[in-house]
Amino acid sequence: MKLAKLTPKATLAVIALSAVGAYQASALSSHNVSPGLQLAADRGPVASDAVQTLTVFVKLHDKAGFDAAVKDLYNPESANYHKWFTDADFAKYAPTATDLKTVREELEKQGLSVVSVDPHNFSIRVRGNTSTVEKAFQTQLHTFSYKEKTFQAHVSDAHLTGAAGELVDSVAGLERHQVQPLVTVAKNPKTNVPLFQKKVTPNDIGSTLLASITGTALSAPALATYTTYGAALPLGVYYGNIYDQNSNLVVAYSPTQLQTHYGLTPLIAQGYDGTGQTIALVEAYGYDAAKTDANAAAKAWGLPALTSKNFEVVYPEGKPLDPDAADLEGWTVEIALDIQSAHAIAPGAKIVVVASSGQDNEDQIASLQYIINNHVANTASSSWENDDEIISGSEEETAFNSVLEAGAAAGISFQFSSGDGGDLGLGTPYGAVGVPSNSPYATAVGGTSILNNPSGGADIVTAWGNDLNYINLGGPVDPPTFEFFYAGGGGGESKFFPKPSWQSGLKGSGRLVPDVSALADPFTGFAIIYTDEGTQYALAGIGGTSLASPLFTGIWAIADQYNGGPLGHAGEALNKLKHGQITDVVGTTPLNTSDVTGTIYDSSGATFYPVEALFADANDPYPQIVTEFVSAIWPLASDEALAISFGTDSSLTTNPGWDNATGYGEPNGLPFIQGVTGKTKGAAIAKK
Repeated sequence: MKLAKLTPKATLAVIALSAVGAYQASALSSHNVSPGLQLAADRGPVASDAVQTLTVFVKLHDKAGFDAAVKDLYNPESANYHKWFTDADFAKYAPTATDLKTVREELEKQGLSVVSVDPHNFSIRVRGNTSTVEKAFQTQLHTFSYKEKTFQAHVSDAHLTGAAGELVDSVAGLERHQVQPLVTVAKNPKTNVPLFQKKVTPNDIGSTLLASITGTALSAPALATYTTYGAALPLGVYYGNIYDQNSNLVVAYSPTQLQTHYGLTPLIAQGYDGTGQTIALVEAYGYDAAKTDANAAAKAWGLPALTSKNFEVVYPEGKPLDPDAADLEGWTVEIALDIQSAHAIAPGAKIVVVASSGQDNEDQIASLQYIINNHVANTASSSWENDDEIISGSEEETAFNSVLEAGAAAGISFQFSSGDGGDLGLGTPYGAVGVPSNSPYATAVGGTSILNNPSGGADIVTAWGNDLNYINLGGPVDPPTFEFFYAGGGGGESKFFPKPSWQSGLKGSGRLVPDVSALADPFTGFAIIYTDEGTQYALAGIGGTSLASPLFTGIWAIADQYNGGPLGHAGEALNKLKHGQITDVVGTTPLNTSDVTGTIYDSSGATFYPVEALFADANDPYPQIVTEFVSAIWPLASDEALAISFGTDSSLTTNPGWDNATGYGEPNGLPFIQGVTGKTKGAAIAKK
């Protein structure tokens, strides 16, 4: 729920964020207990025999040289521009053979078994039980809980024993957070049931899906009158845009509509549809029916089928022990959404699902390394969040950053969802950013809402952020004060990583999130097919930045194709775009005159409620913020109606240029592609 002001706990979170301080590469040679632990409840020691898998990153022998060389790859004036690292290039900066041997021997001496060594010699993956890890790193591992999350962390500064300790840069796995899919589904706010979820059979998937959705979110403004059964008063009279006027349908866009919105239709018609490119999707567990579900959706939408030539699932750690793990842990819908939305935008691209056997941060780091070491794809999407900076510590953030910098060196763009919780209740100007979208080498993808203009003309785009307010509930709600924050895209300023050079023109001192945005609002969402416990379902009204990340990744695959080669990290290219190449999300003036207003007539007389009163938190308690947004009347049922807003993302706001709600904005078709490639004519189209 949105916080109207900084609560004492949120204030503590701000203090904790401030205490993190500047990013330091040599994490294990300094204090490395997460300051966020002061906010969490200590649930006691981790079981001594619990299996622990760690990835130990060894200090590069020339870290400054490596950083400079990676930066050079993205400098158009450099002779090394876009000359991506080969194995020989990585070897120039890798830890020395002696250093690697010293660390490995110490780890083995402490009783840890070596699982694998990164081919570039940047890291060593080891396994052992809790007591062995605690002895090796001279710390203790405890379980903590924060809000609804449970995680593992070390309670005293961790340092590998012996001389090897000075050679270790960071360790992934001492802190063990469960990564969370960032799927948000449009639900009835009263019953918490999805607005549309229905069992389907192979024969009725297409007809069910197509007959259940609408691309018309808004209808022309109208009067809505709500009476009290058996009494003259109270009486509610409202006026404004109407959302989802046909309540039998759910607002969700088809692939064709999304391709049109992002200006991709002419490109796809010319063959720029991702052909010759591969999109990697970083997931947990995987599920057996993913390809079948994707092909059922593809058939319904008229998209190409996925075959053994353009679809693959790989398990870097082996398959999960429990084949039903994706269903049990909530990953099935995520995986289905990622595959089907990426395929919707870049139907010619190959899709590779990289599925870990678990869902914690160390598992996902292993998957990211697998993509780099095997050069699985030039662009990859991760629709999950490890955790936010409030409780994450230097170990995991440094580890993620190390892997993602190697990815940038290899010419791979790693996209991450920016989160679905707005500013996490911290309020302006702090916000709170997620891990690992806060890495300077990640491309952070935020969320938008896409609305038709009832008066005609181009789509209206707002930042994604929904407030809901019941105005009729078996009679007019008097006064209409039941507002709550549903969800919204994440953004803010990192308190761990400093602002990278390519963000030097922006305000603040920390890495700013997000970089770019795409559709995420479940109330203007997408529709998928997925299988749960053997039953196939159609689900419409699905979103979250889980949707935004694969959508943008599909567009980036088309950009790579147009370029004739990988463009590398997308984040750096975005701040160089000009007006018209990216659609700046700056306000919603065309519909402001149709915002919801109402008058309640009761025994006290008539009380007028302007839109600011119905959505008070859109501007309050921070009067310096002026947020333009769209609102509408939502006739949910015969005796239920709400006022719904689009663009009220907690304290995050849209402004000209970069902003913490949408980054630089949404991609704009061919101008965007030409802007990031620097080419006015694309590469030759690969044969399908």
